[in-house]
Amino acid sequence: MQLQASIKVGNILPGRNPRGYFDPSEMTALEDSVKSKGVLQAILVRPRDAGRYEIVAGERRWRAAKKVFGDEYEIPALVRDLDDGEADEAALIENIQRADMSPTEEAEAAAKILGRCQGDRDEASRRLGWSRTTLDKRLALMNCSERVRRALSERRIQLGHAELLAAVTRDKQDAVLEKLLSQSSLPTVAQFRGQLEQISRALSSAIFDKDECTSCPHNSGNQQALFGEAIAAGHCTHGACFDGKTEASLDVKKASLADDYPTIRIVRPGENFTLLRLLAEGDTGVGGEQAKACRACKNFGAAISAVPGKLGNVYPDLCFDASCNAKKVAARIKLEKDKATPAEGSAKTASGKSATPAKSSGKAEAKSEAKVQDSQRVKDYRLEVWRKALRRELMANRDNNLTVLIALALSGNARHISDTKLGKAFAAITKQEFTSFVFKTDEAARLVAQSDESVRDKLFLGLAASAADGIEEKTLVQLLNYLEIDLGRHWKLCEEFLKLLTKSEIEAMCDEIGLKAAMGGAFAKAMSGKKDDIVKALLNVAAFPYEGKVPRSMRFNIA
Repeated sequence: MQLQASIKVGNILPGRNPRGYFDPSEMTALEDSVKSKGVLQAILVRPRDAGRYEIVAGERRWRAAKKVFGDEYEIPALVRDLDDGEADEAALIENIQRADMSPTEEAEAAAKILGRCQGDRDEASRRLGWSRTTLDKRLALMNCSERVRRALSERRIQLGHAELLAAVTRDKQDAVLEKLLSQSSLPTVAQFRGQLEQISRALSSAIFDKDECTSCPHNSGNQQALFGEAIAAGHCTHGACFDGKTEASLDVKKASLADDYPTIRIVRPGENFTLLRLLAEGDTGVGGEQAKACRACKNFGAAISAVPGKLGNVYPDLCFDASCNAKKVAARIKLEKDKATPAEGSAKTASGKSATPAKSSGKAEAKSEAKVQDSQRVKDYRLEVWRKALRRELMANRDNNLTVLIALALSGNARHISDTKLGKAFAAITKQEFTSFVFKTDEAARLVAQSDESVRDKLFLGLAASAADGIEEKTLVQLLNYLEIDLGRHWKLCEEFLKLLTKSEIEAMCDEIGLKAAMGGAFAKAMSGKKDDIVKALLNVAAFPYEGKVPRSMRFNIA
């Protein structure tokens, strides 16, 4: 039902107006028109309680009349019974048709209409009298933050600026808007587009799977389909998402190299100088033997670039200890100079030139011993192997056991004799429950005195052996060297050890013990496989004598 009426301005209240901004200059012009001619076109209202009415459309005319004539002025009005949803639709349509409504105001109102249509965009566009494309473009502006929408409504930025900002993640929009408005003169839409392109991410540089990017609203290609203004196709405007996916891809690539190198680093801008190629020859070469050994060093590895323009590039065969590398290069250069120096007192030929000496000096013949730094996992493993070897040797030789026991006491290491291990040994030998023992000194003495000689003899042999797990590595190595223990009798190449090594460490170790040469062409084929297959192949070389082949990384007589 609709009625035509004249209603006092004071009896009319503002309603659910989608227009949030009233341009001052436009309002002044309207007030001048109302003052001259009055309000000629009726506003649309709906009845409320107590003889009052709410504006559905025409708030600008009502404001002008109120300011010019006051509350007693009777303004022409159409009175229509409308619920909230119907009022929203009528207000939006009337304002759009009457023009000058901000695109963001249209967007906010259109979002409400879409809600009434239960998300059916085709129905919403029909009710609004818009094309589906127009509706999609307006609704896309709802990705703008409240401050951006307000700036557009207040005409401080243009629609093109807002469309470009809509493509930026909301958490960044306000900061970008502030920088935009703080400039001495507002950049044109084209200038602003160029600025955003500089800080966006080029999808062509992505190292991750871009399938999800195809339909992403932050893909500039999709933004071009929605907006009149968008940055060039092929860009991502969601930097955090792009960077997060890039980091995840770098981590995956790093994990994929974990079996190949002891150290893998992701190198970022400013860290490029840390890349030092491991070379055998040339001005920065460490020498052939040292270069082979370095491949088993914990500081040998590869770098993955996180530098723009080189994202994801892998740089292999690097040394990450510049100081050590410099020392090795210096040692190689010195050795070469020493070899080039004639032996002291060499004979002269008739022409006065130095003759080749019959025998080079010991210094010139010397070879620089290859040294590397082992990984912690290898250090931990070999330390346990060394402790086990010492225990076995001491348990097998009474004289050595007594010697070491006295030496431990004299050097202050007797404290490392383990009462727990001896207690367990005593319980095992006497076939008693270890938990039943409370080893006070007098009780322990009585238990030992009551035991037969074989039990006491075994416990005696266990005294020094029980200290093997507690003494420091330095002390352990001293004892192993003193006893001249042949580690080849206690250890040989095995699956447990090989699985601790990366491919580069395995290759260096196999080269050292002769396994690489023994396998010939089969070695390269084996190394191209998976870790488990590599280990299996290396442990099943029929012609290779595994016994006694102890690689440098397992030997205890190392500096």
